[in-house]
Amino acid sequence: MRRWFATGLLIAGLFATGAAAQGMRPGMPPMMKPPAKPAPVPKERTVVTHASVTIAGQTIPYTATAGTLLLYNDKQQATASVFYIAYTKDGADAADRPVTFAYNGGPGGASALVDIGGFGPRRIDWPAPGSDAGQLPPYRIVNNGDSILDATDLVFVDAVGTGYSRIVGKGTPKMFYGINEDASTFAQFITRYVKRFHRWDSPKFLLGESYGTTRNAVLAYDLVNQGVYLNGVIMCSTVLNFETASFGPGNDLPYELYLPSYAAAAWYHHRIQPRPASLPALLDQVRQFAAGPYAAALFAGADLPAAQEQKVAAQLQQYTGIPAATWVKAHLRINASMFRRRVMGAANEQLGRYDTRFTTPELQPLLPLPGRGGQGAASTAIMGALTAAFDNYLSQTLHYHSDRIYTQLSFAVNRQWDMHFFPPLSELSGGGAAPDVSTALARAMNNDPGMHVLFNNGYFDQATPFFATEYTVAHMPITAAERANIEFQYYPVGHMLYVNPQALPMLHKNIDAFIAAAAPQAR
Repeated sequence: MRRWFATGLLIAGLFATGAAAQGMRPGMPPMMKPPAKPAPVPKERTVVTHASVTIAGQTIPYTATAGTLLLYNDKQQATASVFYIAYTKDGADAADRPVTFAYNGGPGGASALVDIGGFGPRRIDWPAPGSDAGQLPPYRIVNNGDSILDATDLVFVDAVGTGYSRIVGKGTPKMFYGINEDASTFAQFITRYVKRFHRWDSPKFLLGESYGTTRNAVLAYDLVNQGVYLNGVIMCSTVLNFETASFGPGNDLPYELYLPSYAAAAWYHHRIQPRPASLPALLDQVRQFAAGPYAAALFAGADLPAAQEQKVAAQLQQYTGIPAATWVKAHLRINASMFRRRVMGAANEQLGRYDTRFTTPELQPLLPLPGRGGQGAASTAIMGALTAAFDNYLSQTLHYHSDRIYTQLSFAVNRQWDMHFFPPLSELSGGGAAPDVSTALARAMNNDPGMHVLFNNGYFDQATPFFATEYTVAHMPITAAERANIEFQYYPVGHMLYVNPQALPMLHKNIDAFIAAAAPQAR
């Protein structure tokens, strides 16, 4: 609050200084700025290259198309130029061949991470946890023997304001930077791509990571309403109900839903003694405790007897390695940020939010907050490799050249994002600061009952914890038949499921099997 008021005073001071400089008297209306000129509308372009990838011993020749498509408003005026990279298997019949539209999240993140991160035909050789040398250039891009190109053509799409996608012509930020607006943008891109490249009859899939799963839910709803039915939706590190991840006074749900992820991190770093041999078996126990005795203790609040509080705190210590006295002092409520700073004890290291396998030193461990400017352990480990490797890949391998900077992460887009959402099952209710888009996915499945959904979850992810995903899906208003089309898979990795080379083959196998089951047999 102090920072907000200081900023407000600073802005007021600058306005007064500017007014005086312009010779304005008190009470005079401010000078009107001329309206911004529309950004020029570029021509659509494509750059085509050819290559091959070996997957499971099979050599797959493919065409890589890097290009742009224009989007339009209802007056057929251009509003955005959207950048994409498509990989299509040579010689395949488009009527039988699945096509998957893939993207990252943010909001404000480009799709390079899910492309050369692990799903495209080439991938980065990611640095392992604790490998400082691996975080430095030069970086290697290698043949991706676990690409899902063997099962589906791939179209990686950059959201407007990220990558090379940008607002043009009659476009404005309000047309794109919001939950509903973003989904509408992707729906138009997909229908334009399908029409341009003759993919109307192809089995269609969506693949989203992080906020991309939020996009998946609303986009699936929009597409199905437009008659573009989907065979499947692939979720990677899911967030649909933001209340499940919003720590705050009066909302105890995140404390319960994060607890299994706390236990997974403590298990990985040997903070649990004795350390169970099986992580999945441990997490089953923690799930039961979190939804049972722990939830009941939080529900009781100040009415919880002291003896019961001590008993629950002792069990929390057993699952997290954080002393029971600390849990009691925190009234059994330790949020994710504080957990990541406390779980390593005297080591003065904090865990990564996106992947708790990674650690960074605490610069000022006694401060109540870790301080601004830190990227986080997982981001520190991978962002250098992503930025350098992808820019080099675009120009040197795909031969796509641009004078513009490729924007991996746009904080400007993120700051402008409208998080209000109007659920399709509650038309009269307004959107809130912590939206729940799971009802959009529920309605999409209801309108397209053959749609399958795969949820991929990392045990060491504290950005979108797996138990929160399970809770959200369990509360979706769908039929038993529709629920039978939902599948969960788990991996020993964090938010970016492909960063662990031991997990990538499992991810590849599960997604391939999902696509095969959800797409009809070739005719």
